[in-house]
Amino acid sequence: MRRRDVLSTGVLSALMGGSVAASGGAQASGQGNERVLERVVDAITELKNELRDERQFPEIAPIRTAQKTYMRSNGKLPDFIDVGVDVWFQVYDWHVRWQHPLEQGRDVQGRMTLAMNGTQVVLRPDSLGNYIGLPYDAR
Repeated sequence: MRRRDVLSTGVLSALMGGSVAASGGAQASGQGNERVLERVVDAITELKNELRDERQFPEIAPIRTAQKTYMRSNGKLPDFIDVGVDVWFQVYDWHVRWQHPLEQGRDVQGRMTLAMNGTQVVLRPDSLGNYIGLPYDAR
């Protein structure tokens, strides 16, 4: 939707009409209209940023970055990535939010794993919360 379309709608006209009636003069009404327009533009910008961020999946972006780096070097996705508790729950919440099936399990050392794009995300509770280890293969 273009900015011009938004600014020419009836909703904006109604908002501007209310601010003109509330303000006490020609100069005050001009300033009131500018403030209303600034608030509308700020709200539209905030909404645009929120919609953009929703499709960029910021909660799993660090995992994907590690997977891409590994793929460029090795020609395949890694089998495992160790992560801290905060990253683990971000991946878990991403699965819940987007209604992806949760494929949880445990590795041979008893640590919890969660499948994501063919990679097992391994919970390392002994690491810092935002820790993301180097991806590796089962060898």
